[in-house]
Amino acid sequence: MSDNKIKFAVVGCGHIGKRHAEMITRNAESQLIALVDVKSKEHLGIESYDVPFFASLEELLASDLAKQIDVINIASPNGFHAEHALLALDAHKHVVIEKPMALNKQDAEKVIYKALHVHKQVFAVMQNRYSPPSAWIKDVVQQGVLGEIYMVQLNCYWNRDDRYYKADSWHGKKDLDGGTLFTQFSHFIDLMYWLFGDIDNIQSRLTNFNHSHLTEFKEDSGVIQFDFVNGGLGCINFSTSIWDKNLESSMTIIAENGSVKIGGQYMDKVEVCHIKDYTMPELAPTNPGNDYGAYKGSAANHHFIIENVVDVLKNRATITTNALEGLKVVDIIERMYN
Repeated sequence: MSDNKIKFAVVGCGHIGKRHAEMITRNAESQLIALVDVKSKEHLGIESYDVPFFASLEELLASDLAKQIDVINIASPNGFHAEHALLALDAHKHVVIEKPMALNKQDAEKVIYKALHVHKQVFAVMQNRYSPPSAWIKDVVQQGVLGEIYMVQLNCYWNRDDRYYKADSWHGKKDLDGGTLFTQFSHFIDLMYWLFGDIDNIQSRLTNFNHSHLTEFKEDSGVIQFDFVNGGLGCINFSTSIWDKNLESSMTIIAENGSVKIGGQYMDKVEVCHIKDYTMPELAPTNPGNDYGAYKGSAANHHFIIENVVDVLKNRATITTNALEGLKVVDIIERMYN
């Protein structure tokens, strides 16, 4: 192996952790050198990875292998993200943190504070930004093509039933999952923040239609209204009570110079583009998604995350989703719940 490869360890080897491991091994400038999970390799189905395996992050960091690691990717349950990030940063490793960065703003701030003191990078995983419709609408908004933004509506309607909330899973546990907005829909809240900035004057109506026997948190659905600090009205309508399969994740933008709707199951299709004196370019195809498969929606975009980590550490690029943006998404969700 070339000595100038970026050496990674992955903590948490469930669906998304496996995706991280796969994308690291596919990247010519990366090397996977360790995996960590409380479950066995056999139980996880990761026997094909011929790298050292550890039962805890503490065990990995205490090993002789630790000094070789450049980056630790954290794909453990949500409630462990901040704790594992702080351990990795204490060991002077760069960290990649799956969404959400933490389950409260205070813990996210601790991670950023530690990273600044040890001079290490924190990469927040928000891979939906890489989808062709997301990259396109970001450019449209940044260039001022739409003019003044009047209204933005985010609709997130997914199915999450007993096939997802299994008794032996961390999904649905208050301290590990955090809630519907954290686990299911934080990617879309990130996109909204990325496009239009911060929000205030939040009014939330939350309810639980059919998950009281499946989750420890109180909401499976909600209607949330707010103002954008930069101007315009916004709302999020969300539910995981959709029968049998996902319905949609969509964003509708009403603006001075036109209207746009990006829809599909994972906000992966431009359904409406009607803008004054503007012709929409042809976009590259978006990676397909499925409800309960290994790589849901834009999880297929994780290779962009690894590429960005490598490029940043080799001084070729800046971070696409920095720790402050990860913190801001946590802050917005926390305020929506409060």
